[in-house]
Amino acid sequence: MKHKPLPSSHLLITGATGGLGSAFAIEAARRGFNLILTDLHPRGSRLADYLTAQFGVNARYFPCDLTNPDARADLYTALRADGLQFWGLVNVAGLDHEGGVLERRREQLLQIVRLNIENTLDTTHAILQLRDPEHTFRLVNVSSMASFYPMPYKAVYAASKRFLLDLSMALSEEIAGFGTVTALCPAGMPTTPDTMRAIFSQGFWGKVTTLNPDEVAHLTLRAALHGRRVVVPGWINQWIVGLSRLVPQRWKVRAVRRRWEQSRTNPMRSKTIEWILAEENGTV
Repeated sequence: MKHKPLPSSHLLITGATGGLGSAFAIEAARRGFNLILTDLHPRGSRLADYLTAQFGVNARYFPCDLTNPDARADLYTALRADGLQFWGLVNVAGLDHEGGVLERRREQLLQIVRLNIENTLDTTHAILQLRDPEHTFRLVNVSSMASFYPMPYKAVYAASKRFLLDLSMALSEEIAGFGTVTALCPAGMPTTPDTMRAIFSQGFWGKVTTLNPDEVAHLTLRAALHGRRVVVPGWINQWIVGLSRLVPQRWKVRAVRRRWEQSRTNPMRSKTIEWILAEENGTV
C-alpha cells in the first residue's frame, strides 16, 4: 500500500546535514514528503531550500544543538508554536569517538550518551506528542550492527546503539495501535573522515560490509513504510549478524578486540585516508 501523508503532515529528520541524514532527506523529498530538518550546522537551510526547489516539497530547517536539553526544548516549542504535526521521525543524529575508554576524555564519552541516547529518547517522546492522529506514525531509529554485541574500543558507542535497538523493539509494541518502529542497523558508511578511516583500516571486511548512504536511506525508508522492525542492509551484513547469534558472547567480544587492535596498528590506515582526502582537495 502506498504511503500518502496528509499535506499538512511532516517527517522530521535529525542529523539532517550529515551523510546519512541528507540521504534520508533527499529520499523522502523524492517521494513527495514534506520535511522538517534539524542539525547543528548553522547553514542547513541551504539543504531545505534545495529540496523545496528540486522536488516541490515543503522543507524547513531548524538549527539545534541536540546534545543541549535547553536547545531541544526550544526546538520542540518552536515546532508546537507553528502548529506542526508529524507522521514520522527519523532519528539519525549520533556520535562516536573510536578508542579505548581511558584514551578518551570523560566529556567525549558523555557526549555520545547525550546525543545517541538522551536526545533520541527526548525527541521521540516530544514528536510522538505532536503526531498526526489521522495517519500511521513511522519511527526510524538509526542503530548499528554494533548493537548486536559489545565492542571493545567502541564500548560506549556500541552500548548506546544497543539501547536504541532495545528501545525500538519495545516501542514497536507500545505504539502498535497507531504506529510502527524500525531500527536501522547498518555497518560502516563512508560519511565522515573518521568512518572512512575505520573502514579502510579493516581491509577486506571493511570494504565488503560498507554500503552507500543513499542506498541505505532508500532501503530503510521503504522498509519503514511497510512496518519492518529491524533493517540490516546488505546480505553479507545479514549473514554476519545471523552467524554471530551462534557464537558465545565472550568469543565475539574477544574477536572484536583482536580485530580492532589489528586495525589500529595497520600502517595503511592513516595513509589511505590521507590520500583520499588529499585527492578530494586536489593536492595529489
